[in-house]
Amino acid sequence: MASWIQYLIVCPLIFLGGFVDAIAGGGGLISLPAYLIAGLPVHMGIGTNKISSAMGTTLTTAKFWKQGYIKAKLCLPCALFALIGSAAGANLALLVDDYVFRIILLVVLPLTALYVFRSKGLDAGGKDPLPPGRTLAICCGAALVIGVYDGFYGPGTGTFLLLILTGLGHLTLNDAAGATKVINLSTNIAALTTYLLNGQVWLPLGLTAGLFGIAGNYLGARSFTAKGSRIVKPLIITVLGIFFVKIIYDTFL
Repeated sequence: MASWIQYLIVCPLIFLGGFVDAIAGGGGLISLPAYLIAGLPVHMGIGTNKISSAMGTTLTTAKFWKQGYIKAKLCLPCALFALIGSAAGANLALLVDDYVFRIILLVVLPLTALYVFRSKGLDAGGKDPLPPGRTLAICCGAALVIGVYDGFYGPGTGTFLLLILTGLGHLTLNDAAGATKVINLSTNIAALTTYLLNGQVWLPLGLTAGLFGIAGNYLGARSFTAKGSRIVKPLIITVLGIFFVKIIYDTFL
């Protein structure tokens, strides 16, 4: 049973992670470390994090659907590829030591932060739309690859998807955000199912933290609607920096 200190550490950080995730993606850069800081084993932390992530992402996805950001013809095929990729990634993660996760992120996170910092913006404004078939292929490919990553570990999934869908797929920020939510929800469901079947989910803590994640996602979605891309890049840079420092600390110090 989780102690009150673990709840005290996890719940506020899950709220913040939900807020960031609704706006910019990458809430897992905050929420997953919360579980690990609280003392959960790495696989248990990943599995439990999928509960709060799925709960918050479900709310945001519904809100984005209502606002017209989700295009069914694009998002439904992406969801299928995301389910396949995430299930494969989660099964692979159960075989890998947590040290490997940290080493991988020490390479991935700086490259992502550099891309975000040097890019003129996440919106595809000024880029010509691609042919529908090519757009669908890029988005489904991204859903499969990032799905594997999200099932395997997870932090930064939303951020990576936004970068790929806007940079390579030439989607607008609104369309990319909607597709990101559908893909991310699909990866959460597939990975959560895998970890549940392997006994790697702490249900009471995950469900409680999920309520805080819902509150954060709700406020974050309202901020996204009000401010759009103006606050996306600073939040992405911030959360990538926070988690990169933590990974260095855990690995070497």
